[in-house]
Parts: sequence; C-alpha cells; structure tokens
Amino acid sequence: MVKQKTIKSEISLIGVGLHTGKEVKVTFKPAPINNGYTFVRVDLEGSPVIEADANYVVNTQRGTNLEKLGVKIQTPEHVLAAFVGCDVDNVIIELDASELPIMDGSAKFFVEAIEKVGLEEQDAKRNVYVVKEIISFTDEATGSEIILMPSDEYQVTAMVDFGTKVLGTQNANLKNIADFKTEIADSRTFSFLHELEALLDEGLIKGGDLNNAIVYVDKEISDKTMSNLKVAFGKEDISVKPNGILDNLTLHYPNEAARHKLLDVIGDLALIGSRIQGKVIANKPGHFVNTQFAKKMSKIIKIEQRNQIPYYDLHKEPLMDIHKIMSILPHRPPFLFIDRIIEMSESHVVGMKNVTMNESFFVGHFPEAPVMPGVIIVEAMAQTGGILVLSTVPDPENYLTFFMKIDNVKFKNKVLPGDTLIFKCDLITPIRRGICHMQANAYANGKLVAQAELMAQIARK
Repeated sequence: MVKQKTIKSEISLIGVGLHTGKEVKVTFKPAPINNGYTFVRVDLEGSPVIEADANYVVNTQRGTNLEKLGVKIQTPEHVLAAFVGCDVDNVIIELDASELPIMDGSAKFFVEAIEKVGLEEQDAKRNVYVVKEIISFTDEATGSEIILMPSDEYQVTAMVDFGTKVLGTQNANLKNIADFKTEIADSRTFSFLHELEALLDEGLIKGGDLNNAIVYVDKEISDKTMSNLKVAFGKEDISVKPNGILDNLTLHYPNEAARHKLLDVIGDLALIGSRIQGKVIANKPGHFVNTQFAKKMSKIIKIEQRNQIPYYDLHKEPLMDIHKIMSILPHRPPFLFIDRIIEMSESHVVGMKNVTMNESFFVGHFPEAPVMPGVIIVEAMAQTGGILVLSTVPDPENYLTFFMKIDNVKFKNKVLPGDTLIFKCDLITPIRRGICHMQANAYANGKLVAQAELMAQIARK
C-alpha cells in the first residue's frame, strides 16, 4: 500500500505573474490526509479556498484558469506539475494574488522548494485510479487528442506539431514520474512571435522577460515589434539566434518545447483529483484539451466510486472452501449457492460462486436464454451473510437462518453461465440476539449486478 504524503514544513517563494506582471508571494504548507491540492487567496477577505478541481476551469486561453464563487486562480499548472512530480498528495498553496509566479517559466524552482523542506508520509492510503481500458478525448476543432491506456505506472508521452519550420515536430516521453525532476521540471514555457505580438498589443504578458519564456521567431520582426519587445523585456537590444529563438536564452534540450507541453499535461491532469496508474499519450496537447480530458476523467472516477467494484484475488487460497461452508451452513445442493468464502471480519464477509450451465434453474429460466434468477442471487447473498452470523455461535450446525426482511432490492445487470459472482455483505448494525442486518452487493464482470438490504435471524433447530 502506497501512503499519502505532504511536505514537512512550509516554504515561500516570491515572483511575478506572467500575464499580470504583479509580484506575488506563494507559500506551500503541509496539509492533512485527503486534502489534495488547495489554493488559498490570503489577499481576499475570508481567505477563500479553491480546490484544484477540473470542474472549476473557466478559461484556457493563456494558461489554465480556475474560478470558484468569483474567486480566481491563474496559471496553476506548473506548481501542480511540481507536486505530482515530487510525489506530494496533500498541500495547501497560499498566495496573495490571483496568478501564480512564473519564475523562470518552468517548474524548477517549485521542485527545489519542495525538496528543500522534504516530504512526510501520512497514515492514509493514496487514492489511485487504475486504468483498465482505453479512455480518450479529441478536440475536433484542433485535432488535439489525449489517450489514456492501462500501464503498470504513470507514464506520459507528448507529441507536438506546430506547423512551423523553426520548431517543427517534437516528441517527449516520461517513462517514470520519478524522473520528472531531472528530465521535465526545468523545461520552460514558450511562445511564437506572432502570439507574442498579439499579447503585447493587448497589454498582456506584463511579467515576461527573456529569462522566463522562450520566444520562437516564426516570422520577420518588424521595427514596431522590435521596439515593443525592447520595452516589454527591458532590453536595449534584442536579436534572433541562429536556432530561431530570441537571444539571452540557451535551450536546455533540443525538444524543450515538447517537454514543457508534457509538463503542462501533468499539471493540468492533476486537476482530476486522483493519482493515475496508466499511460497518457497526448497528441498536440494544450490547456483546453488537457482540462477537458481532466473533466472527463473526474466524472468517470466519481461514477465508479459511487459504484465501487471491490477487487479480490481469486487465485489465493480461500478462507473457507466448500467443505468448511457445508460444516456451517445447513443448505445443500441444489440449494447451496456459494462455493468459497474469500475473507471475513467481525463486520463483513465476502463469498464467491462460479455460475455454470449445470445449475438446475437454467433448465427453465430460460430455455435457450439462460439467465440467473434475481431471487437466487438474493438467496446467495443471504447465504454469504449467513456464514457471518453463524460464525458467532460455537455450534453453527445446530442453527438455521431465517429471513426477516428484504429492502431496497435492485438488479443492475444479468448474470449468465460462465460468470463468477462475488458477494460482499457489510453489517449495518452489530449482530444482536442472532439478528443480522446487512447491506449486500453482488458483482460480476467488474460490474454491480444486484444489491439489497437484508435482515435475518438464526434460531436453533
């Protein structure tokens, strides 16, 4: 079991917002278990909290922007990528302005701050979503696509094609998230000259300089643009280097643009709210497609959590085999509907049944379309619960179990020959005077097939 982590102590950084040009102080603080990543605007009355949640994304034109009840957080993606890359689950991020500091345009300084204070393991299991099937999202307007597929660990591939000679096609891969700090964190944000011109004309990108944004020159620089760049960057002279970028910067990697796009993918997907065990392939990623995919994943995970399907290793030796079950339960074939007990505690029990075509009820239910009757599934859940209640007496062979009540029965999916049924029964109230009140669920093929609230009582023969 991998446990959650937070930082050991608080640490602050000061920088400017790329678009606002305002100085901002950001402070990282340890957070309790299951807190996730939360932003706190200490400059506003009441210090409102904005969770790092994809459903709060309102704009992705110049970075990812969150808004909750009118309170905004701008460009959090580099900070979020740093926490994911440094293996941090819970942290409080306080800031005294709406926009996170751009620093050098990468996640490098945030990673260094996290490593300076160190991490602390917490007494709670990390929430990880294990990808079992391919999930994808495509932005039809741009052709951008993100695909998530099963993998033993979190991996990310970014493929970019900007249609310009100066940058061309680039790819970047991160095979292990532990390599984020050395391979991805220092990759800086970038812009094309034509994009920069528009931002300057609109009075945006006030906090930019030649040390926090790589500028790819994809067109001839006019005298007017050159003058604007000198003013914006506070430089007396600006020139274009042979590799097509503005001077005063040396690329860290030939594919630094693709690596930064990968960094953005990790930061934006942190808004899902759960760690991912799977491989991400992002083709022409951008903040819009990243956050749309994050919203889709958030919805999928919430639906699955509401209908949580437990996993049990059926290859392990069972807690009880059929012989032990028959020594406790009075039922006998053809009316014994559990084959194994997988686990049991004072408050729950898990049983299993292999459904075969040889079941007697398939003869008439239905000819040429065999379906396991719902009442038999309920009976099997009750027999599983019977193991739990009969295990509380020293001589279970001298007792019978009788139904008292069945409530809220729902059948979700069909059970067919060849299926393996898993029954999980949890006590709703403690067992008293031989009365057992439990919530029972039946699963097959990774789906909930039936559920019911059962009450039964054991009585001597």
